[in-house]
Amino acid sequence: MILTKDGIKEIRQGLGQVALFDQTLATVQLEVDAEIEKGIDVPVPKDLAGGYTHEQHKTNFFTLQKAGVLFQITGDERYSVYIKDMLYAYLDLYPNLDRHPAERSYARGKLFWQCLNDANWLVYVSQAYDCIYEWLSEEDRQALNGGLFKPMADFLSIETPQFFNRIHNHSTWGNAAVGMIGLVIDDQELVDRALYGARSVSVKAGAVDNDGGSIISQDQEMGFLAQINHAFSPDGYYTEGPYYQRYAMYPFLIFAEGLSNKRPDLKILAYKDSVLIKGVYALLNQTNSAGEFFPINDSQKGMSLASRELVNAVSMAYHYGSQDPSLLSVIASQGRVPLNDAGFDAAKAIGEGLAMPFIKPSIELSDGANGYEGAIGILRGGDLTLVMKYAKHGMGHGHFDRLGFMLYDETGEVIQDYGSARWVNIEHKDGGGYLKENHSWAKETVAHNALVVNKDSHFDGKVKEADKTSGTPYYLAAGESVRIVSARETKAYDDVEMHRTMAMVDLEELEHPLVIDLLSVQAPAETRYDLPLYYVGEFMSSNQQLQTNNDLTPMGKESGYQHLWAEAQADLTGDLYSMTWFNKKRFYTLTSVIQSGDQMIMTRIGANDPNFNLRRDPGIIHRRTGGNTVFASLYEIHGSYDYSTERPLNLFTSIADLKVLHQSAEYVVVRFQLNSGEEYQLAFSLKDESESSQHAVKSAKGQCTWQGVYEFKKIK
Repeated sequence: MILTKDGIKEIRQGLGQVALFDQTLATVQLEVDAEIEKGIDVPVPKDLAGGYTHEQHKTNFFTLQKAGVLFQITGDERYSVYIKDMLYAYLDLYPNLDRHPAERSYARGKLFWQCLNDANWLVYVSQAYDCIYEWLSEEDRQALNGGLFKPMADFLSIETPQFFNRIHNHSTWGNAAVGMIGLVIDDQELVDRALYGARSVSVKAGAVDNDGGSIISQDQEMGFLAQINHAFSPDGYYTEGPYYQRYAMYPFLIFAEGLSNKRPDLKILAYKDSVLIKGVYALLNQTNSAGEFFPINDSQKGMSLASRELVNAVSMAYHYGSQDPSLLSVIASQGRVPLNDAGFDAAKAIGEGLAMPFIKPSIELSDGANGYEGAIGILRGGDLTLVMKYAKHGMGHGHFDRLGFMLYDETGEVIQDYGSARWVNIEHKDGGGYLKENHSWAKETVAHNALVVNKDSHFDGKVKEADKTSGTPYYLAAGESVRIVSARETKAYDDVEMHRTMAMVDLEELEHPLVIDLLSVQAPAETRYDLPLYYVGEFMSSNQQLQTNNDLTPMGKESGYQHLWAEAQADLTGDLYSMTWFNKKRFYTLTSVIQSGDQMIMTRIGANDPNFNLRRDPGIIHRRTGGNTVFASLYEIHGSYDYSTERPLNLFTSIADLKVLHQSAEYVVVRFQLNSGEEYQLAFSLKDESESSQHAVKSAKGQCTWQGVYEFKKIK
């Protein structure tokens, strides 16, 4: 299914000659031999994620898969005997199991607390079973097929349709699990059930489970092909975000690999214009300089290209795609390959010196099955990466953060997104599952760098309403020295239209690219705006007089405000607000245009958090009351500090002034001046994205004319 006979022959002939493959093989042998030495342990399930029984069954399925591969590559029957003995232990256990005793899941499993993990088990173990299937006797196969594998496939599909028949990463695992065991035992009915859904079972249309996935009815699309049709955009972006795309790519690709080998007539890897291969590239492009995924939607920070799912995915994309040599540099950085045909192919090419650098471009990745439901925009320049989100909500794993953004340099986060409130597989924190603060804080708009109107989250914090619409891509340009992303959101609040434009510009006078942030809002008079910014590091100074609060109280009672302390505030005076912070030997400065009556609030996460489930991260909130307005800001990265010499360099901002020269529903024009005297101007059309259009507006500095969507120029 995953290993082919020709592939095994080539691998055996190449042993000792392909360094990366040989290293991976040696590591896996040590791991599996150590587990064999421990003996077989198949406990009665009782624990949640992170608990002993959960982790033991998880270790078992990983080990079984590896043992199967080792048997095929080495021919050592110690591995096949181990698999057989372990499978018979499960054959003794499984028929006597009811659903898991923990009742937290909408779809309780048997081996694990949720069917999702049971499906994980079957995806991996079906590979092990395939590797020893011909080695087993017919009597063994009949016993295991009838007593273990077919009952498990039926349990995951027919007996748990709310898990199997929907569009969600859970169902992808379920579909792949049932289809893969069907391929192994040559059961076409199981394969069809996986591809097209358990159609003999009807589920109430439109229902939504407590993990946020929509459950679909018998007359709608379901099954593995429906997952591909609806979960991916034509660019390969996955609607739940990169964290869950990374997780789902393993079942998507491993089942596709099995189908390619055993059902080549389906041409599954060419399906929907090869969207599964495009999905790998989309994931690679959703990483920072450290290879960590952007924490869009429910995401645990730190997940990266080093994950086992991506180790399999990138090698598969190389082997089954166009053998792009730039993928080889990613594979080399991962330091290991999957022990299969794809992994050997990639490792061999790396050994032959074919690797080339993988260059991440500025790019817009569309969302929605047809690519018309929002997007995310990624700008890259120098050491900087900027991400703006205007995609679909992301179903139950989505966050209410339209037009929110993140900023990275090569040291990591500069302006952060919180990610999810969860400690995966850490029992201390509610068994490793999502914490209640994930809903009360991490998903709410005020937890993001996105505009909050009247202290209420986008779409009033309602998933169904948010899922009905998406942000609207407006413009993305990736020039050599100017890169711009721009998008609109008109549905998050009644009678409020938001249009955010962010530019990354290279200036010869500055060390790093400068980021320009223009958030134009059309709304009724007396609308209350809160614009949060979660900076990473330590506050250095501000040009405003802060009043500290010695008696801290939460900033509100709901919509995330209940988790924020107001540590200090300033009634802003003058024309500009400036704040500098420090992180990882570098200085960062925010410069914002202010209006009469504006406030800046220094906040910190942690109110109403008795179990200390949330990080105590700092932030600021720019508060304004009014009607139509523009929030205009600059983000500058500058200077350094050497701890060994205690010498700071260029620790103050280079920005002397910033002004909004024109603001309307059609245009925004800003001009800024550096301390050295140079002035720059950005003029942007909010209503006409044509590159040939002519524009003319009156500004505080006189008539401003330009052609195209924008003009960025040096004034003097």
